[in-house]
Amino acid sequence: MNTRRLLVPTLRSATAATLAAGGYVHAQLYVGEYRFIHIIGPLFLLQASASFALAVLLLVGTPPLLLRTAAAGVALGALGGFAASRTVGVFGFTEHGLQPEPQAVLSLLAETGTLLLLAVWQVTAARQPRAARPPVRAPDWAATRTPTN
Repeated sequence: MNTRRLLVPTLRSATAATLAAGGYVHAQLYVGEYRFIHIIGPLFLLQASASFALAVLLLVGTPPLLLRTAAAGVALGALGGFAASRTVGVFGFTEHGLQPEPQAVLSLLAETGTLLLLAVWQVTAARQPRAARPPVRAPDWAATRTPTN
């Protein structure tokens, strides 16, 4: 059995699962308490929506490079927002440590897992040999046609 043929669908499914998990954590936090926080609440909803949408698109097989780039952006955005909310704050909103518990840890694991899977996928895609194309030749009528004067 060709393991290379199974690797991309497995990476696609696993990445979709980690994206959906991160989206679920953000949706849960939004519904639970964050929807009342000015600007931050809608950002959590946007994060959840983008994660779910990208997970579905990954599963249905949308063009992979653009999709992998978008998934990496969503994961990096979530991790960047997490780091900023614990250091300088985001729109006046700050948190401390790994609060809320356990969602902070779950989100970190999901977003980091997404990035790791995307990195493996990218390396795998770069190593796959490209199919050889036959040389392009001019149509027969172009070679036999005489120019008009």
